[in-house]
Parts: sequence; C-alpha cells; structure tokens
Amino acid sequence: MDMKKRVSLELRHRSPAEVQELVLDNCRSSEGKIEGITEEFSNLELLSLINVGLTSVADIPKLDKLKKLELSDNRISGGLEVLAERLVNLTHLNLSGNKFKDISTLEPLKKLSQLKSLDLFNCEVTNLGDYRDSIFTLLPQLTYLDGYDADDCEASDSDGEADAVDDEGESEEFWEEEEDDDEDVVAEVDDDDSGDDEQDGAVNGEVDSEEDDEDDDEEDDEEDDDENSSPEKGQKRKREPEDEDDDEDDE
Repeated sequence: MDMKKRVSLELRHRSPAEVQELVLDNCRSSEGKIEGITEEFSNLELLSLINVGLTSVADIPKLDKLKKLELSDNRISGGLEVLAERLVNLTHLNLSGNKFKDISTLEPLKKLSQLKSLDLFNCEVTNLGDYRDSIFTLLPQLTYLDGYDADDCEASDSDGEADAVDDEGESEEFWEEEEDDDEDVVAEVDDDDSGDDEQDGAVNGEVDSEEDDEDDDEEDDEEDDDENSSPEKGQKRKREPEDEDDDEDDE
C-alpha cells in the first residue's frame, strides 16, 4: 500500500488537525520520499515511518508539536538539517537501521535543543571506536543514546510504570466494584428465594387447610347418611309387604 493511501485510511474520517499519533509503518513511499503528510497535521505528536523505503526526509512538513519521530529500517544517509528546521520540539528520534556512517552527518541535530533520546542501532556509525563519547560531545542536550545515558545507565521508563500502576489501581477498583455488585445480586436472590419460600408455604398452608375442610365435610356427610339409614332408638320398625307374604307361605 502506498503512503498516501495509508494516510487516508489512518485518518478514519477525522481531519488532520485532530490526529495526534500517525503510524504508517511498512507502507511504501514513492521514490523514497515522504508523501501525504502536510502542515495540516498541526497537533501531531508522534509520527512513525518504520520500514517504508525512505532515502530522504526532505519532504517532511513543519510540525511544531511533534515530539517523537520513528525512522528506523530505512535507507537515510544524511539531510538531517530539515529536521532541525521543521521539528523544533522533537525530543525522541529513532534512526536505527539506516545508512549513517560518519559522526559529521549527525551534526545538524545540534540545533534540536529539546532532543533527549537518539537511537542509531545497526548504523555503521556505531562501529566507530569513540562513537558514544563523540555523540554525547556533539549533542550535549542528549540524555540517552541507544537506550543508555553517558554513564551507561539504561533509560528509565518511569512514565510507563506510573501509567501501569494507575491502570492496575483502576483495575483493582473495578474488580472490587464487580465483587460488591455480585454480593448485592446474591443477597437479592437470597431474599427473593426466602420470599418465594414464604409464599409457597402460605399457598401450601391454604391448600392443606382447604383439603382438611373437604375431609371434614366428607366425614360430616358420612355421619348424616348413617344417621338417616338407622331407625331412631325406641322407634318400631315398619313391617314391609314382603315380610307379610313370607308369613302366609309359612302357614
């Protein structure tokens, strides 16, 4: 994918002024030049152009707010003057894997007064015997060269650690809130269950009561039938016609 098309895709329906970070890694530049990036990206703070086939940075626009520029794994060998002229607030510059051979090709970076970190891994210039001392002498504003300071102490990542701590704290608070919510839900379910049990008990009690009433009614009916079927005490039993016929036959 060519660089212009990649820039259009990365905009995602935003205006250039709304973009603060623009990553165009592994796209293809035309004739080794920067394309599609203009001064309209006025709030851009990070620009990444890793492995895009650049041979020159001459077409980079003026970006006053740009702080970090990634240019590793290209074929740049010089022409850094334009960076000092157009990226006046640059603090991090990565030129690893390019074609810099001599310390003199890096002299234009002296004008970048805010530059704190410079990476030149896998550049031929790093093979010079006095490479590190020469760079720190040439660029006194530098704090880190290839990830280490002048005393060979590795660059700290305190900002990143602080962010990680904040994220961890937010994560813990989130999970604590989730646990509290779960406990509340469980309590509500228990209350609902106990309420259901009480309702079931009440319903069962009503059903049992109704069944008992029905049993009592049946018993009362049976007693009434027994009383109706047997003669009252002291009452003479009425003689039936069939009994009289039996007596005549006997005679």
